[in-house]
Amino acid sequence: MGSIYLIRHGQASFDADDYDQLSPLGIEQSRLLGTWMRSMGYAPDSIICGSAKRHKQTAQACLQAWREDLNQHPEESWLIDAGFDEFDHQEVLLKQCPQFADFAELKQFVAAQTHPRRAFQELFTAAVNRWISGEYADYSETWIHFQQRCRAALERACATEGKIWIFTSGGTISALLQQVLGISDERIFDLNATLINAGVTRLHYRPSKISLSYLNSNTHLEMHQAPALLSYR
Repeated sequence: MGSIYLIRHGQASFDADDYDQLSPLGIEQSRLLGTWMRSMGYAPDSIICGSAKRHKQTAQACLQAWREDLNQHPEESWLIDAGFDEFDHQEVLLKQCPQFADFAELKQFVAAQTHPRRAFQELFTAAVNRWISGEYADYSETWIHFQQRCRAALERACATEGKIWIFTSGGTISALLQQVLGISDERIFDLNATLINAGVTRLHYRPSKISLSYLNSNTHLEMHQAPALLSYR
């Protein structure tokens, strides 16, 4: 039996021009994860990253804190698999909100609301519901194709043996758990909204069988009793 650790990236830079990079908090979350993994005696046999910058930066900060020897899992040994990439959330949001010319205008609108986080979540939920409905053909990647891509990436990972750390995104983790747990399309993004930045979900796998060990662990953050360490974007 092997184990797969699905690691959501640390907090990204939502308010910056380039979302696809970790914020200072995201780097700290990833570092604390690596320190905790080392204290727990968790050691990977292989490392897999999605192709996003935030995936790689999370892995870098985590592994830097985890290593005791610089020769342990050097970066050049990591496998990059774009199958673990997130869906294009900017496209999904803008299809729902075509009144905004680009994503920057959408962010400005949300920031001006009385409750920005709530306003964004309402827009995001409506946008995702449009996407997963299957009633619209104006996406570069449909919901079904996204599910298939993520599941194919997990199958590739399961073809290896041992303990695998996979640095990826919340939507990808949700799509994979949907298959494992049998969650409906209509409810899967309720789960997605709960996934913590730098949280860990562990799966056990053997031929033809994948099961959940634990979901969205964030002990490595909560143990510091600092609520500011917890984030969801």
